[in-house]
Amino acid sequence: MTSLRVSSSIRKGAAVVGVAGLLALAGCSGAAGAEDAAGAEDAAGAEDAADAEDAADGTATNDSGTDADTSTASSDAAYADGTYSADGSYQTPETVEQISVTLTLEDGVVADVEVTGDPQARETEQYQGQFIDGIAEEVVGVSIDELNVTRVAGSSLTSGGFNAAVDDIKAQAAA
Repeated sequence: MTSLRVSSSIRKGAAVVGVAGLLALAGCSGAAGAEDAAGAEDAAGAEDAADAEDAADGTATNDSGTDADTSTASSDAAYADGTYSADGSYQTPETVEQISVTLTLEDGVVADVEVTGDPQARETEQYQGQFIDGIAEEVVGVSIDELNVTRVAGSSLTSGGFNAAVDDIKAQAAA
């Protein structure tokens, strides 16, 4: 099989255009939030595109790679203790990927997390693996209402699938 080498600047440009297009589409849908329109992760330049997106929308990512979005957090929400599971999907340059998330909640705080993936592309396997290895450190001990993962261990788009699954889990756990 012959492989075609595409320059880094072209991949980065394509990732930025993809992110911009997804953000535009998310704005057209009344239910979709900007965090659901993450873009194109698993290409080598997509991480830079995520940084450009953060700069464009004014959000900041701390050194650990998470962003607690307290402006939309609802401290009034009550969640039943228990273990909940949901799937979340996200778009990469090659395909739509999916992860499964299982959270254990105690008093509205994440007590345990398990993430599994079924990567469809080779690069996705690497990024999902890094995400899975680092996610517990980012979310255990954090209120579910404050979860808004933006990047874990260099993986930025996998977080879109994670955040979508967390939204489903919030609905399941709402008391």
